[in-house]
Amino acid sequence: MRAFVFTDPTLASQAGRFVWLELNTEKADNAPVTKRLAVSALPSFFVLDPADERVALRWVGGATTPHLIHILDDARLAVASGASGGVRHETTPADLALARADSLYGRADYAGAATAYDAAIAAAADGWPRYGRVVESLLYCLDQTGGYLRGAELALAAYPRLARSPSAASVASSGLDCAVSLKEDDPRRTELLAKLEPIARAVADDRTLAMAADDRSGVYISLLDARDAAKDSVGHHAVAEAWSGFLDGEAARARTPIARAVFDPHRLSAYIELGHAERAIPMLEASERDFPDDYNPPARLANAYRALKRWDEALAASDRAMQRAYGPRKLLLYANRTDIFLGRADSTSARRTVQEAIAHAKSLPAGQTSERTIANLEKRLAALGGAPPPTGAR
Repeated sequence: MRAFVFTDPTLASQAGRFVWLELNTEKADNAPVTKRLAVSALPSFFVLDPADERVALRWVGGATTPHLIHILDDARLAVASGASGGVRHETTPADLALARADSLYGRADYAGAATAYDAAIAAAADGWPRYGRVVESLLYCLDQTGGYLRGAELALAAYPRLARSPSAASVASSGLDCAVSLKEDDPRRTELLAKLEPIARAVADDRTLAMAADDRSGVYISLLDARDAAKDSVGHHAVAEAWSGFLDGEAARARTPIARAVFDPHRLSAYIELGHAERAIPMLEASERDFPDDYNPPARLANAYRALKRWDEALAASDRAMQRAYGPRKLLLYANRTDIFLGRADSTSARRTVQEAIAHAKSLPAGQTSERTIANLEKRLAALGGAPPPTGAR
């Protein structure tokens, strides 16, 4: 979004309508805001009502510039509904239900929002312009609450109406993810996978569909998961090849280093899936040169070298990343570092690294970690033969 959408001159028309703020959720100073907004995924976008700072509209995921402008238009209406006592300028039953749904979604009440979004869809007339946004938001709510069957059925029903819209990629991938997430003995799982996977393949392959590159990449990831669910290693490899080819093409067309580096994490994942992590090393070395203060390039290099079992180089890259990292994301670096030490058959250093991760997690402010995260780290430490911390220690 930062490299491709927020640099689009078309957005200049929105400059005077909003006060723009970028929030780094990794910084401790931002933890109270991160907690209050209930940030559960990145990227996430919030439009706040200036009157009371309530979240008038939440959007999770990416968007093209035209799609974002439509979302911002809806956000202005959501703010207006708050200023007028919860009544939008439109007074249709669908829009009234949507006002309630957006309010609940803004408060991260995903179960309540799902019910309200369902009511909005049920009340909407044909051609309702907010249908796509509502379906995408509802699918996220269902994913967050474990409503996988409803999510898969919703995506299957909604896709024909949204097939040529900016929502096509999100609906296809979210629906397929829901089907994959169903228990293996669910009687509907096989049927829903069989119907949703061809839809996702069609979206991934159709280059005439206007969508953000990371959204198309997300569809490929969903297709990989579907092939895993089918225990189809050959099909999995074919999807990974297509995914890698797409990402390489997008990166080659990038006009700036930051635009090229946007594709680094997904390209690395694709190369690892193909068993060719070495292909990521030149691009990540270039990104580390271009962004010397960013921990992400060396952290990704550590992952690439770990996949190649080049333990010394992996550890050296991890050292550089750890020197630059901060906040909750550093816990991922500790996890990778632990795996590097285990790969080197150095269980003592692996245990020490997990202990450092626990100490770091406990040092983070509220909103940046959780008791569940700490419990999982302590469980891993125990599995490695490490002594648990004293009872009640923080």
